[in-house]
Amino acid sequence: FSRQRPLPPCHVHVNVIIKRARRHHNAVEKMTNVKYANLTTLDVGRPSSSAGEEWQSFKILFHDFADLPSAVGQCTRSPEFTCNGHRWCIKLYPSGHTEARAGNLSLYLRLCSGGYATATFEVSVLDKYQSIKRIAKSATLRSFSSESKTWGWAQFVSRSYILNQANNYLDDNGTLAVVVSIQRDSASAAPFVPSNPIRGMIAGMFLDEKTADVCFEVGSADVHDGDEAAPSSVTFHAHSFILKTCAPMLASLLSSDNEETVAVSINDVKPAIFRHLLHYVYGGSVPDAELNTHVKDIINAADKYSIVNLKLEAEAAYVKSTKITMDNVIDNLLYADSMNLALLKEVVMDFLAENHDEAVTKDFSNIPGHLMRDLLVAFGMSKRAGKGNGKEKDFKAMRVSELRMKLAKAGLDVDGSREAMIEALNANANELAVDSNKDSESNEDSESDGESDDGSEESSGEQDN
Repeated sequence: FSRQRPLPPCHVHVNVIIKRARRHHNAVEKMTNVKYANLTTLDVGRPSSSAGEEWQSFKILFHDFADLPSAVGQCTRSPEFTCNGHRWCIKLYPSGHTEARAGNLSLYLRLCSGGYATATFEVSVLDKYQSIKRIAKSATLRSFSSESKTWGWAQFVSRSYILNQANNYLDDNGTLAVVVSIQRDSASAAPFVPSNPIRGMIAGMFLDEKTADVCFEVGSADVHDGDEAAPSSVTFHAHSFILKTCAPMLASLLSSDNEETVAVSINDVKPAIFRHLLHYVYGGSVPDAELNTHVKDIINAADKYSIVNLKLEAEAAYVKSTKITMDNVIDNLLYADSMNLALLKEVVMDFLAENHDEAVTKDFSNIPGHLMRDLLVAFGMSKRAGKGNGKEKDFKAMRVSELRMKLAKAGLDVDGSREAMIEALNANANELAVDSNKDSESNEDSESDGESDDGSEESSGEQDN
């Protein structure tokens, strides 16, 4: 015993134990956040009735909370969600709804769909570890109508308390997590109605020889699929009424004869590619593997026969699977320009703008002059990135996907060059303005009358220090 090392003081043992416990806690916490981030619960057998079945919850992530508009009275709305047959959203005022509540987070549940609804609900704010930090519950069943669209809490929690990192409200990316739970109303649950079978019926007519009145003979001796020579032609049966509605360009190939079956010869598309094209017309889709393997052939065929959506899907797949480099940038630029691929052209222009020092060493002598203008636009957009000018209709500053989204919303053609899309949107600007202002903040004054301060009645949870 005399040779044994003397025991350290007791407090040293305690410190070691505490340090080990903290390391273990951090490790478990890290495993939980990573391993179970996308946890899905699966039931074996029928679960017993529980309170969870009576409520429907929605998690809303307010990213970059500190940068949200924070003047008193300024709110940020969540995306809409559906419960009990009604559309709802959360209205969050980072610095309070009114001057009387300045400096406090105000949270309201708002009825977005028209009509009348009732709801019992609760709202909670999670901490960075996804545990409930603060919760408030409605004391009774609340009524929502056109006169009183919102119910909630004007003093949910202090803004400064949220921004204090020591309180762990915001995650490492500055995101605030809010969960709203609404009690299910079994009486208002929509009855089961089978989905519309028409699409399935039309898809079932694909290549149906018995009912077809069109016969496409596709391919020729010089058209091959892969390494093996394809047959001289492959026959595809179709229906003229579907082609006239869904593929007018293909329908235009039909003769005006009154024959029972019209024969059409197509020699500029591979049979396998034409099959994908025709299947898409009948409501089908192209498998991802096939789309990536034959993406250029599909783009070319869809462009030739004006199957616009398929062309855009294939273009998106090409952009996703292709890495733009200095070796292929000019080829991709010329291809995008020749096929009117606005998205691909934008990606190429972005690459050139980001790598302009190296790009100036390339030979652009064979580039059409109008592409240089597009390149200048790309340079300008890269400089304006993140600097909005506050103009809703500044279409020239919008990305291609945003332009296409607005065109689709307005019922306009989404294919074409960037310039053509901007021209179409400008021509239709008045209608777009009316549509975009339907839910504008001009109605906030009348709406705010229905917002009730239930802070003393309904809110609960920890108190601010």
